[in-house]
Amino acid sequence: MNRIDRLFSQDLKVINMGLESFSKDLKKQEVPVVQMDWRPRAGGNAKFVALLDKLKSNK
Repeated sequence: MNRIDRLFSQDLKVINMGLESFSKDLKKQEVPVVQMDWRPRAGGNAKFVALLDKLKSNK
């Protein structure tokens, strides 16, 4: 059996870092899932991320 076949013959173990509804749907199907409460730095605002990077480099 090749590696990809072994991968798909195993039970799923999921870490979801996206929409919580994805993990809820998996839980309904009895798939083990961990929901991560993750958000991009500075809300994803590129200007604020650049400012944070400047602050960090000044240490």
